[in-house]
Amino acid sequence: MKAEELDRLFDSGAEDILPYLDLAKAVRPGHAAKRVNVDFPQWMLARLDLEADRLGVPRQSLIKVWIAERLTRTKQMRSAEPSAPPNRRLASRSRM
Repeated sequence: MKAEELDRLFDSGAEDILPYLDLAKAVRPGHAAKRVNVDFPQWMLARLDLEADRLGVPRQSLIKVWIAERLTRTKQMRSAEPSAPPNRRLASRSRM
């Protein structure tokens, strides 16, 4: 099936297009995993493991969810603050 035909099917809404898609090859742009190494102090790992066990999830999943929540919250806070003059914004980023 050509892309134009699939577009017409989708736009019409008359038929489910899922049978025409190969979801095994589907990718989400910008969501590719990249391995990183992070060293945590033992006390932090112990607390992470306790919380992960309490929630019934793996430690890695807990860490990813917490970091994602923090990044979302930071983005929301930054979008809510008034814009600073351009040179002031650059100075604050260089201190990071």
